[in-house]
Amino acid sequence: MGVYIFTKKEAVLKPIFGENAEFLTSMSGIGSMSQDDIAYFDVSGISAADIKKNLNPFKKRCKDTAWGIIDPKGTISDPAALFFEGASDYLGPGVFKGSKKIDPKRLKTASLWRAANIAGTANADTKAAKGAKGGLSTETALPKTGIKLPAGSLFPGWENMQTEKIMPFYLLYCSLQGKTALSTRLGEKTHAQVRQRFMMYLFQNFQEGDGLVWMDTGKDFLFLLPPKAKNAEAAVKACLRMLASAPLATIETLNLTIPVNFTFALHYGSVKYKPPGKTGTVVSDAVNFVFHLGAKKTEPGRLTISDELPDGTIPQAVENCFVSAGEYEGRRIWHTKKFGYVKSWL
Repeated sequence: MGVYIFTKKEAVLKPIFGENAEFLTSMSGIGSMSQDDIAYFDVSGISAADIKKNLNPFKKRCKDTAWGIIDPKGTISDPAALFFEGASDYLGPGVFKGSKKIDPKRLKTASLWRAANIAGTANADTKAAKGAKGGLSTETALPKTGIKLPAGSLFPGWENMQTEKIMPFYLLYCSLQGKTALSTRLGEKTHAQVRQRFMMYLFQNFQEGDGLVWMDTGKDFLFLLPPKAKNAEAAVKACLRMLASAPLATIETLNLTIPVNFTFALHYGSVKYKPPGKTGTVVSDAVNFVFHLGAKKTEPGRLTISDELPDGTIPQAVENCFVSAGEYEGRRIWHTKKFGYVKSWL
């Protein structure tokens, strides 16, 4: 297994990686890489503009091998996005505390994870193509629904929403699940703290989509999103980033050392709006369905969507992340391919 590090700070990193790593100052200095190899790009001391400029060529160079980012100062604002882009490892500030060497097992695991992920994606693509029927394309499992979004002016903004007004929204179900009931395993006090961290994590990730924490059942959350394509696109991409980086987020954000995963379900329909905390028992087919879909059908580690989403809801760039999951309560549904790890995460 080869370890290649693109950096201008060889003297700093060499004691941490050891003699077996090969340090390079440019990508042209590396020969052919095998699937067992891993390469790291050190962003320390580099401006945001230069990181952006060099990251794409670096990813292209490592398209068939594992790659990671070295970020001792925490320069990258959203490390989770790296995993969504194909990264296998992120060596952030926490890794460089003290003078410990990088465990070779970590490098090996990251390399194996990349190989397993490539294989899993290829298998899922093959199955999706073989199983495509009923007008579904072999290139994407998402057909056109014919449902159109309303005029953008319909949504006045959360601060101006009228109580009791009936209008369409995107409904996004979110929950945190482990192998066993987390409240039992963690205890009520710790579980409450974890749920609070999880809610803040969701809120931060759905800010770009203007997501509103509308319902908190004590077990799961329901977000409302404005009926606009850009808001749905931002939320879908956020879900994919969170699913891809679940192990990292579990440890670094939720402060958990046991395996858990996220469950997301997205639906669209009309509801009678009431402010958060005053929703009571809202009667709505859309609300009932998304709760059933999320709590009873969706698997941990996936985003499941219904066939009642307006056209254009799912960004074209990520359509092939979805495969058909059959029907549920009379509606066709699709879910994301599941991210795989070398060892079972959940």
